[in-house]
Amino acid sequence: MKTALVVGGAGFIGSHLLAALRASGEYDRLVSADLAEPRFAVDGVDYRHFDIREPLPVDFCPDVAEIYNLAAVHVTPGHEDREYFWTNVLAATHVCAFARQTGCRKLVFASSISVYGPSEEPKSEAAAPEPESAYGMSKLAAEKIHQDWAAEHEDRKLVIVRPAVVYGRGERGNFTRLARLLRKRRFVYPGRKDTIKSCGYVEDLVSSFSFMLARPERSITYNFAHVARPTLEDIAQALSKVGGYAAPRVVVPTGPMLLAAWGFEVLSAVGLRTSINRERILKLTRSTNIVPQVLQDMGFVYRFTLEQSLQNWKTTSGGNFI
Repeated sequence: MKTALVVGGAGFIGSHLLAALRASGEYDRLVSADLAEPRFAVDGVDYRHFDIREPLPVDFCPDVAEIYNLAAVHVTPGHEDREYFWTNVLAATHVCAFARQTGCRKLVFASSISVYGPSEEPKSEAAAPEPESAYGMSKLAAEKIHQDWAAEHEDRKLVIVRPAVVYGRGERGNFTRLARLLRKRRFVYPGRKDTIKSCGYVEDLVSSFSFMLARPERSITYNFAHVARPTLEDIAQALSKVGGYAAPRVVVPTGPMLLAAWGFEVLSAVGLRTSINRERILKLTRSTNIVPQVLQDMGFVYRFTLEQSLQNWKTTSGGNFI
């Protein structure tokens, strides 16, 4: 029996992770450190309100055996560049300092495929990082901080995961927005249908954590996504099928969509808030073609395909994605 600390445990991935750790029966104590209220509460978890931009005191969780660092400012667009570095780099610094002080020897860090930048060409873990966004740059810097911690002693274990878009119950992000548009019959393809959008189901992501912690390697960095990299059309068609929505067919040239998005930005500037903007439209036209080669080479078994995961999400959410 052991204690695990999940920094960022109130969020989407953190909530699913804590549920999985509790269900495993291997932990006598689970602690969450987060500023937010839990996306969904897990029985028996010690939820603590804490800002990871501040150092963790040693007595916060002194007997910790595993630390999962999921804390991040991650929504893009949505923040000033400095905010990504201020939170993501400081969180890495404070988590690693806490691990040193408590003698914790196992650490899992959630990075991002943003360290690669967008690409039409496939990117495995062998590809050189080329982040284009402040978010990607901050995550790459945080990876180095964790790697320095791991290199200090031979008995330390570090797992760095670079997830693609992660979806599932409680997500409130890209897939939820897409499902909402499909339900209202308001989604059109921006410029093209064949944009590759690597993604992965949250339940498989959480399973990959324990899989990698059980491996003998001292330090592992891996991509997380479905092996079959779906296009935007694949995702929209699968969501439509499982959700019972009319499948979208219309492709609108990028230029008019960007002009319309600019109009929504003007409305936001005068107080009528909306999630539509030019940067988000452009993201839909740029591929993220991520290959989870390390997971494949190490024999990780995915439980869900894209369509199976959407069906599981719908079932566990009471029959609705939203």
